[in-house]
Amino acid sequence: MLSTANSTPATFFLTGVPGLEAFHIWFSIPFCFFCVIALLGNSTILYVVVTDSSLHEPMYYFLSMLSATDVGITLSSLPTTLGVLWFNARIISLDGCIVQMFFLHGFTLMESSVLLAMAFDRFVAICNPLRYAVILTNSRIIKAGVMVCVRMLVNLVPLLLLLKRLSFCGPNVLSHSYCYHPDVIKCSCSSIRVNSICGLVALILTSGIDIPCIFLSYMLIIKSILSIASPEERQKAFGTCISHIGAVAIFYIPWIILALVHRFGHNAPPYVHTLMSNLHFLFPPVLNPIIYSVKTKQIRKAFIKIFPKTKPVVKL
Repeated sequence: MLSTANSTPATFFLTGVPGLEAFHIWFSIPFCFFCVIALLGNSTILYVVVTDSSLHEPMYYFLSMLSATDVGITLSSLPTTLGVLWFNARIISLDGCIVQMFFLHGFTLMESSVLLAMAFDRFVAICNPLRYAVILTNSRIIKAGVMVCVRMLVNLVPLLLLLKRLSFCGPNVLSHSYCYHPDVIKCSCSSIRVNSICGLVALILTSGIDIPCIFLSYMLIIKSILSIASPEERQKAFGTCISHIGAVAIFYIPWIILALVHRFGHNAPPYVHTLMSNLHFLFPPVLNPIIYSVKTKQIRKAFIKIFPKTKPVVKL
Protein backbone atom coordinates (compact mmCIF):
# COMPACT_ATOMS: atom_id res chain seq x y z
CA MET A 1 0.00 0.00 0.00
CA LEU A 2 2.84 2.39 0.85
CA SER A 3 4.57 1.80 -2.47
CA THR A 4 1.34 2.48 -4.31
CA ALA A 5 0.81 5.68 -2.32
CA ASN A 6 4.32 6.87 -3.14
CA SER A 7 3.91 6.20 -6.87
CA THR A 8 0.46 7.78 -7.15
CA PRO A 9 0.18 11.58 -6.73
CA ALA A 10 -1.72 12.33 -3.53
CA THR A 11 -5.00 14.19 -3.72
CA PHE A 12 -7.03 15.76 -0.94
CA PHE A 13 -10.71 16.52 -0.46
CA LEU A 14 -11.56 19.95 0.87
CA THR A 15 -14.53 20.44 3.19
CA GLY A 16 -17.01 23.30 3.35
CA VAL A 17 -19.46 23.36 6.26
CA PRO A 18 -19.87 19.74 7.45
CA GLY A 19 -23.47 18.57 7.46
CA LEU A 20 -24.74 21.70 5.72
CA GLU A 21 -23.52 21.09 2.18
CA ALA A 22 -26.97 21.90 0.75
CA PHE A 23 -26.61 25.46 2.08
CA HIS A 24 -23.11 26.15 0.73
CA ILE A 25 -24.40 28.67 -1.81
CA TRP A 26 -26.00 30.65 1.03
CA PHE A 27 -22.85 30.52 3.15
CA SER A 28 -20.95 31.96 0.19
CA ILE A 29 -22.91 35.23 0.42
CA PRO A 30 -21.57 36.39 3.83
CA PHE A 31 -18.16 34.95 2.96
CA CYS A 32 -17.95 37.02 -0.23
CA PHE A 33 -19.25 40.06 1.67
CA PHE A 34 -16.50 39.81 4.28
CA CYS A 35 -13.85 39.18 1.61
CA VAL A 36 -14.92 42.30 -0.30
CA ILE A 37 -14.75 44.36 2.92
CA ALA A 38 -11.28 42.94 3.70
CA LEU A 39 -9.89 43.57 0.21
CA LEU A 40 -11.47 47.01 -0.15
CA GLY A 41 -10.49 48.19 3.35
CA ASN A 42 -6.88 46.99 3.23
CA SER A 43 -6.36 48.16 -0.35
CA THR A 44 -7.64 51.60 0.67
CA ILE A 45 -5.17 51.75 3.55
CA LEU A 46 -2.33 50.81 1.21
CA TYR A 47 -3.46 53.50 -1.25
CA VAL A 48 -3.73 56.31 1.32
CA VAL A 49 -0.37 55.48 2.93
CA VAL A 50 1.34 55.55 -0.48
CA THR A 51 -0.37 58.68 -1.82
CA ASP A 52 -0.71 60.84 1.32
CA SER A 53 2.66 62.38 2.22
CA SER A 54 1.47 63.17 5.76
CA LEU A 55 1.33 59.40 6.40
CA HIS A 56 4.93 58.76 5.38
CA GLU A 57 5.94 57.87 8.93
CA PRO A 58 7.16 54.60 10.50
CA MET A 59 3.81 53.83 12.17
CA TYR A 60 1.95 53.99 8.86
CA TYR A 61 4.64 52.12 6.96
CA PHE A 62 4.15 49.23 9.37
CA LEU A 63 0.38 49.61 9.00
CA SER A 64 0.73 49.27 5.22
CA MET A 65 2.75 46.07 5.77
CA LEU A 66 -0.08 44.77 7.97
CA SER A 67 -2.64 45.59 5.28
CA ALA A 68 -0.51 43.88 2.61
CA THR A 69 -0.35 40.67 4.65
CA ASP A 70 -4.11 40.83 5.26
CA VAL A 71 -4.72 41.10 1.51
CA GLY A 72 -2.42 38.12 0.98
CA ILE A 73 -4.21 36.01 3.60
CA THR A 74 -7.61 36.80 2.06
CA LEU A 75 -6.52 35.99 -1.49
CA SER A 76 -4.75 32.78 -0.41
CA SER A 77 -7.90 31.07 0.88
CA LEU A 78 -10.40 32.71 -1.48
CA PRO A 79 -10.09 30.48 -4.61
CA THR A 80 -10.51 27.08 -2.94
CA THR A 81 -13.21 28.29 -0.54
CA LEU A 82 -15.32 29.73 -3.35
CA GLY A 83 -14.65 26.60 -5.41
CA VAL A 84 -16.08 24.44 -2.62
CA LEU A 85 -19.05 26.70 -1.85
CA TRP A 86 -20.04 27.46 -5.46
CA PHE A 87 -19.02 24.45 -7.53
CA ASN A 88 -18.36 21.71 -4.94
CA ALA A 89 -14.78 21.59 -6.34
CA ARG A 90 -13.24 19.68 -3.46
CA ILE A 91 -10.25 17.91 -5.01
CA ILE A 92 -6.77 19.43 -4.71
CA SER A 93 -3.37 17.86 -5.34
CA LEU A 94 -0.51 17.71 -2.85
CA ASP A 95 1.49 20.22 -4.90
CA GLY A 96 -1.53 22.52 -5.00
CA CYS A 97 -1.83 22.17 -1.23
CA ILE A 98 1.83 23.04 -0.74
CA VAL A 99 1.51 26.16 -2.91
CA GLN A 100 -1.57 27.32 -1.03
CA MET A 101 0.02 26.64 2.36
CA PHE A 102 3.12 28.59 1.31
CA PHE A 103 1.06 31.72 0.75
CA LEU A 104 -1.53 31.17 3.50
CA HIS A 105 0.90 30.25 6.28
CA GLY A 106 3.54 32.58 4.86
CA PHE A 107 1.36 35.68 5.09
CA THR A 108 0.18 34.55 8.54
CA LEU A 109 3.75 34.28 9.83
CA MET A 110 4.58 37.62 8.24
CA GLU A 111 1.60 39.27 9.96
CA SER A 112 2.85 37.98 13.31
CA SER A 113 6.25 39.55 12.63
CA VAL A 114 4.66 42.82 11.52
CA LEU A 115 2.61 43.01 14.72
CA LEU A 116 5.85 42.58 16.68
CA ALA A 117 7.48 45.39 14.66
CA MET A 118 4.45 47.62 15.33
CA ALA A 119 4.75 46.90 19.07
CA PHE A 120 8.39 48.00 18.92
CA ASP A 121 7.30 51.13 17.05
CA ARG A 122 4.82 52.02 19.84
CA PHE A 123 7.46 51.23 22.49
CA VAL A 124 9.98 53.64 20.97
CA ALA A 125 7.34 56.33 20.31
CA ILE A 126 6.15 56.35 23.94
CA CYS A 127 9.22 55.34 25.94
CA ASN A 128 11.88 57.16 23.93
CA PRO A 129 10.07 59.78 21.79
CA LEU A 130 13.09 62.08 21.34
CA ARG A 131 15.01 59.34 19.49
CA TYR A 132 12.02 58.00 17.55
CA ALA A 133 13.08 59.50 14.20
CA VAL A 134 16.69 58.46 14.76
CA ILE A 135 15.92 54.83 15.63
CA LEU A 136 13.17 54.14 13.08
CA THR A 137 14.71 55.48 9.89
CA ASN A 138 13.43 54.56 6.43
CA SER A 139 16.42 52.27 5.80
CA ARG A 140 15.80 50.37 9.03
CA ILE A 141 12.11 49.99 8.20
CA ILE A 142 13.07 48.52 4.82
CA LYS A 143 15.50 46.14 6.55
CA ALA A 144 12.74 45.16 8.97
CA GLY A 145 10.45 44.36 6.01
CA VAL A 146 13.16 42.20 4.43
CA MET A 147 13.77 40.39 7.72
CA VAL A 148 10.04 39.67 8.00
CA CYS A 149 10.17 37.90 4.61
CA VAL A 150 13.42 36.05 5.37
CA ARG A 151 12.12 34.89 8.74
CA MET A 152 9.00 33.52 7.08
CA LEU A 153 10.99 31.62 4.46
CA VAL A 154 13.42 30.11 7.01
CA ASN A 155 10.59 28.82 9.17
CA LEU A 156 8.12 27.75 6.48
CA VAL A 157 10.06 26.31 3.52
CA PRO A 158 11.60 23.33 5.42
CA LEU A 159 8.18 22.56 6.89
CA LEU A 160 6.59 22.36 3.44
CA LEU A 161 9.45 20.43 1.84
CA LEU A 162 9.10 17.74 4.51
CA LEU A 163 5.57 17.07 3.24
CA LYS A 164 7.04 15.51 0.07
CA ARG A 165 8.50 12.62 2.09
CA LEU A 166 5.12 11.59 3.51
CA SER A 167 2.90 8.85 2.12
CA PHE A 168 -0.84 9.38 1.81
CA CYS A 169 -3.00 6.31 1.36
CA GLY A 170 -6.36 7.17 2.91
CA PRO A 171 -9.33 9.19 1.68
CA ASN A 172 -7.37 12.35 2.69
CA VAL A 173 -10.39 14.41 3.73
CA LEU A 174 -9.37 17.80 5.13
CA SER A 175 -11.33 19.72 7.76
CA HIS A 176 -11.37 23.04 5.91
CA SER A 177 -11.99 24.56 2.51
CA TYR A 178 -8.26 25.23 2.19
CA CYS A 179 -5.04 23.39 3.04
CA TYR A 180 -3.84 23.81 6.62
CA HIS A 181 -0.55 22.17 7.61
CA PRO A 182 -1.66 20.32 10.80
CA ASP A 183 -4.73 19.13 8.90
CA VAL A 184 -2.68 17.80 5.95
CA ILE A 185 -0.12 15.84 7.95
CA LYS A 186 -2.92 14.07 9.87
CA CYS A 187 -3.90 12.38 6.60
CA SER A 188 -0.51 10.69 6.24
CA CYS A 189 -0.20 6.96 6.76
CA SER A 190 3.55 7.24 7.47
CA SER A 191 5.32 8.66 10.51
CA ILE A 192 4.72 12.38 10.98
CA ARG A 193 6.95 12.78 14.03
CA VAL A 194 9.58 14.85 12.19
CA ASN A 195 6.89 17.05 10.60
CA SER A 196 5.19 17.60 13.97
CA ILE A 197 8.47 18.49 15.67
CA CYS A 198 9.43 20.91 12.88
CA GLY A 199 5.97 22.46 13.02
CA LEU A 200 6.27 22.94 16.77
CA VAL A 201 9.75 24.46 16.38
CA ALA A 202 8.48 26.86 13.70
CA LEU A 203 5.58 27.85 15.98
CA ILE A 204 7.95 28.50 18.90
CA LEU A 205 10.35 30.52 16.71
CA THR A 206 7.51 32.72 15.45
CA SER A 207 4.51 33.26 17.72
CA GLY A 208 6.40 31.75 20.65
CA ILE A 209 8.81 34.68 20.41
CA ASP A 210 6.43 37.35 19.10
CA ILE A 211 3.74 37.05 21.79
CA PRO A 212 6.10 37.37 24.81
CA CYS A 213 7.98 40.26 23.12
CA ILE A 214 4.73 42.10 22.40
CA PHE A 215 3.61 41.49 25.98
CA LEU A 216 6.94 42.79 27.32
CA SER A 217 6.71 45.87 25.10
CA TYR A 218 3.32 46.75 26.51
CA MET A 219 4.46 46.19 30.08
CA LEU A 220 7.20 48.77 29.50
CA ILE A 221 4.76 51.05 27.67
CA ILE A 222 2.27 50.91 30.55
CA LYS A 223 5.08 51.61 33.04
CA SER A 224 6.12 54.65 31.00
CA ILE A 225 2.53 55.90 30.62
CA LEU A 226 1.87 55.63 34.38
CA SER A 227 4.90 57.83 35.04
CA ILE A 228 3.27 60.69 33.09
CA ALA A 229 1.81 63.25 35.51
CA SER A 230 -0.99 64.63 33.35
CA PRO A 231 -4.08 62.37 33.01
CA GLU A 232 -4.79 63.87 29.57
CA GLU A 233 -1.30 63.02 28.36
CA ARG A 234 -1.61 59.50 29.76
CA GLN A 235 -4.88 59.01 27.92
CA LYS A 236 -3.42 60.42 24.70
CA ALA A 237 -0.35 58.17 24.91
CA PHE A 238 -2.38 55.05 25.59
CA GLY A 239 -4.85 56.00 22.84
CA THR A 240 -2.11 55.59 20.24
CA CYS A 241 -1.83 51.90 21.24
CA ILE A 242 -5.51 50.95 21.19
CA SER A 243 -5.60 50.07 17.49
CA HIS A 244 -2.52 47.86 17.73
CA ILE A 245 -3.82 46.09 20.85
CA GLY A 246 -7.04 45.33 18.97
CA ALA A 247 -5.10 44.01 15.96
CA VAL A 248 -3.00 41.77 18.22
CA ALA A 249 -6.07 40.40 20.00
CA ILE A 250 -8.08 39.54 16.87
CA PHE A 251 -5.03 37.89 15.30
CA TYR A 252 -3.55 35.79 18.12
CA ILE A 253 -6.62 34.70 20.06
CA PRO A 254 -8.30 32.82 17.15
CA TRP A 255 -4.88 31.47 16.06
CA ILE A 256 -4.16 30.03 19.52
CA ILE A 257 -7.67 28.57 19.81
CA LEU A 258 -7.41 27.02 16.32
CA ALA A 259 -4.04 25.45 17.18
CA LEU A 260 -5.45 24.04 20.42
CA VAL A 261 -8.53 22.67 18.64
CA HIS A 262 -6.34 20.88 16.07
CA ARG A 263 -4.01 19.49 18.71
CA PHE A 264 -6.46 18.52 21.45
CA GLY A 265 -9.97 18.82 20.03
CA HIS A 266 -10.12 15.49 18.20
CA ASN A 267 -13.59 14.81 19.60
CA ALA A 268 -14.91 18.30 18.85
CA PRO A 269 -17.75 18.56 16.30
CA PRO A 270 -16.53 19.23 12.73
CA TYR A 271 -18.19 22.63 12.58
CA VAL A 272 -15.97 23.81 15.48
CA HIS A 273 -12.89 23.40 13.26
CA THR A 274 -14.66 25.22 10.44
CA LEU A 275 -15.77 28.09 12.68
CA MET A 276 -12.37 28.64 14.27
CA SER A 277 -10.50 28.46 10.97
CA ASN A 278 -12.81 31.07 9.45
CA LEU A 279 -12.44 33.29 12.51
CA HIS A 280 -8.66 33.09 12.31
CA PHE A 281 -8.21 33.76 8.60
CA LEU A 282 -11.17 36.10 7.98
CA PHE A 283 -11.58 38.31 11.05
CA PRO A 284 -8.18 40.09 11.09
CA PRO A 285 -8.34 41.22 7.42
CA VAL A 286 -11.93 42.40 7.93
CA LEU A 287 -11.54 44.11 11.30
CA ASN A 288 -8.06 45.67 11.04
CA PRO A 289 -9.06 48.39 8.53
CA ILE A 290 -12.20 49.15 10.57
CA ILE A 291 -10.23 49.42 13.82
CA TYR A 292 -7.53 51.67 12.36
CA SER A 293 -9.98 53.89 10.47
CA VAL A 294 -12.07 54.40 13.61
CA LYS A 295 -9.28 54.77 16.19
CA THR A 296 -6.58 56.54 14.16
CA LYS A 297 -7.40 60.15 13.31
CA GLN A 298 -4.97 60.43 10.39
CA ILE A 299 -6.28 57.28 8.70
CA ARG A 300 -9.85 58.42 9.28
CA LYS A 301 -9.13 61.78 7.65
CA ALA A 302 -7.49 60.05 4.69
CA PHE A 303 -10.53 57.80 4.29
CA ILE A 304 -12.83 60.84 4.34
CA LYS A 305 -10.77 62.46 1.57
CA ILE A 306 -11.30 59.39 -0.62
CA PHE A 307 -14.96 58.85 0.32
CA PRO A 308 -16.28 62.38 0.97
CA LYS A 309 -19.79 62.85 2.22
CA THR A 310 -22.15 63.75 -0.58
CA LYS A 311 -24.13 66.92 -0.03
CA PRO A 312 -27.86 66.72 -0.57
CA VAL A 313 -29.12 68.38 -3.72
CA VAL A 314 -31.51 71.26 -3.00
CA LYS A 315 -34.24 71.56 -5.57
CA LEU A 316 -35.43 75.07 -6.39
